[in-house]
Amino acid sequence: MLKWMVRLLAALVLLVVFLFWLVFFSARPPLQIDPATLAGDGSTIDYCAQPVLDGRGKKAADIAKGNTPGCGYDHFPLPILAECTEPLVDGAADIRGLWVGVEGPHVGHVERVEQCGRRVVVTAAGIIHDMGPNSTGGETSNDTEGGVVFLLGGREYCPRTSAGVVWNDGVLDFHVFGWGPVVVRRYLEGEQLVWEYADGSVTRMNRICHLPAEARVPRQRGPRWEIF
Repeated sequence: MLKWMVRLLAALVLLVVFLFWLVFFSARPPLQIDPATLAGDGSTIDYCAQPVLDGRGKKAADIAKGNTPGCGYDHFPLPILAECTEPLVDGAADIRGLWVGVEGPHVGHVERVEQCGRRVVVTAAGIIHDMGPNSTGGETSNDTEGGVVFLLGGREYCPRTSAGVVWNDGVLDFHVFGWGPVVVRRYLEGEQLVWEYADGSVTRMNRICHLPAEARVPRQRGPRWEIF
């Protein structure tokens, strides 16, 4: 009996070590976003003037996947899907634009939502989560969470995340790894965008046209423990 308990404990330790390595030390997805898009200034755009999705321009699958550079961008970038005009898929609500949290646990949170065909890109708080068909990567976000947990030798380490999205009658469900449980839901309720999180919290957001000055440079997140 003792032998089996030792073996089970050893297996659990190995599993924890493997998961820790996977989350923090495994190879990050290559940065595939157009450098000009990442270098551009997304604060100069009127986000109440959205592109017409008439199918005359590029499709979602023609544009390279957007990724978070490192543990977060240093300024709000240009839109990823600016040249995409593929009409939205059936069952999708048009939640494109710039939103700010006005009620709930994330008051003041600012995020940009882009849509094109079946593709959705959420840019906020230093991260770029791009989900759906693209020309260079998989359909899940396969990205970082953004909060720096620790620094090792001067290098920042933040946890990896992966999610895919599915539209269900106007509700955008975010599934862990693309096939796991739903952890986030976004949907329109009147003129507001509602953001439900896995912990049961609900944030209501209002549409705004221009990026607030305080959102141009994301604040540092995470405990940022410095090991050496």
